[in-house]
Amino acid sequence: MTSNKTLVEIAYKAADDKRAEDIVILNMQGVSLLADYFLICHANSDRQVQAIAKELFDQASKEGYNVKRMEGFDEARWVLVDMGDVVAHVFHKDERSYYNLERLWGDAPMIEVGQDA
Repeated sequence: MTSNKTLVEIAYKAADDKRAEDIVILNMQGVSLLADYFLICHANSDRQVQAIAKELFDQASKEGYNVKRMEGFDEARWVLVDMGDVVAHVFHKDERSYYNLERLWGDAPMIEVGQDA
């Protein structure tokens, strides 16, 4: 198994490959006990939300990470992909602004993939 940063990079690339929009990564270390990192993104259709979530699941699994659970896939409004230390939130565009996780977790610093995580 490799480092969390590598899982963050895998998740970012998976979301980006499926054309997720406005991908944000929050460093949750010291902010939340739920995960070390949150990846937040959105898509413009139910089908694209599902494609992004499936790609996250597939790529993490392919790299040897255990995806603990995926919730909300069938509804495709807010899909949570729990990869352990990295939790991805894939929103439908309409839902993202409503839940506004970036504001809710405003204490968490945003990181750029490729920077020190």
